[in-house]
Amino acid sequence: MTTVDHARTSPSAYRTTDPQTQHTVEQFLYAEAELLDRHRYDEWAGLFTDDTHYWLPTRTTKTQRERHLEIAAEDEAALIDDDKYFLLGRVRRYTSGLSWAEEPPSRTRRLITNVRVAPGAEAGELDVVSNFYVYRSRLERHQDWFVGERFDTLRPADATSGYPYRIAARKIVLEQTTLLAPSLSIFL
Repeated sequence: MTTVDHARTSPSAYRTTDPQTQHTVEQFLYAEAELLDRHRYDEWAGLFTDDTHYWLPTRTTKTQRERHLEIAAEDEAALIDDDKYFLLGRVRRYTSGLSWAEEPPSRTRRLITNVRVAPGAEAGELDVVSNFYVYRSRLERHQDWFVGERFDTLRPADATSGYPYRIAARKIVLEQTTLLAPSLSIFL
């Protein structure tokens, strides 16, 4: 599945959507952040479609004229490049008590902001761009923060799921070119 990069495809940074859709998308993203902050990873993984692509490409510093090459393409290097099978494997590892990077578990707080919604490529899909700030505290003194932008494709969910959408694709773009955290053992 190809993730849409709105920064490269939208003719305008200004997008309009009806207030109800905007509100529903924002509440969905806030609920997702709460699931992660409360370590409810199994329920969080259920928000993703079976054909999902969860992707965190690498980023390099480029000159002004080469900025379009700053973020790795889908066939280039990535810090995370998961389908649903590998995403569920990471959930199992983090919740098993055997992942040294997450034992004891990190304490996290996620802030989701600047949510922009546009119609997706397929009928009923939404392309959603949001900014995030994730703070992580580990052990007694260790602290990390991750800042960036997420590009999501949302599909309407089954009425029995309890959520209005499922995540069909997520591209995560960190502002950092060098990851200073000792591990990337949390979900962004």
